[in-house]
Amino acid sequence: MSESSRTPVLLIVDMINPLDFPGGASMRPLAIEAAKRLAKLKKRFRNSGRPVVYVNDNFMDWKADFKEIVAVVGHDTPGAPLAELLAPEHDDYFVLKPKHSGFYETPLPTLLEKLQAGRLVVTGVATDGCVLATATDAHIREFDVHVPRDCVAAISTERTERALALMKASMHIDVRTSRYVDP
Repeated sequence: MSESSRTPVLLIVDMINPLDFPGGASMRPLAIEAAKRLAKLKKRFRNSGRPVVYVNDNFMDWKADFKEIVAVVGHDTPGAPLAELLAPEHDDYFVLKPKHSGFYETPLPTLLEKLQAGRLVVTGVATDGCVLATATDAHIREFDVHVPRDCVAAISTERTERALALMKASMHIDVRTSRYVDP
């Protein structure tokens, strides 16, 4: 399959998140702003018929499925506004992950193969944690990776900027804003 016929896929990393961890209160306003822009990007992907994949932490609840996690997070947690802004739709995909990278010990590689993915747009939280790990693993697997700087957040703007600078300098990942994403 030629590279031009490969599908762009939107990965939403850990945005269904209770934000109940150390630093979560600092991340909350930054994550909400990122979620507002990400909701617009998600709509563009959906309107273009492109896949949206939620790649989410299971928060050490090994018996929960994604719908249960969405329900718990969306009800009276500091992260509830994120779940409201980015509510998964019936035809969105989801992958629960046990660690930082969406690729580590998950079915994400198989799903991306079935979707004929070529370009991954990696968004979410935390820029310097799970987003960085997922983008790095995508780069290692030779995907074309874009991490739109306005659709990610960490516990501080400085931490986000450091992670984005690292991705751009060491892996040549596109970190321009979501305006430059073409679903």
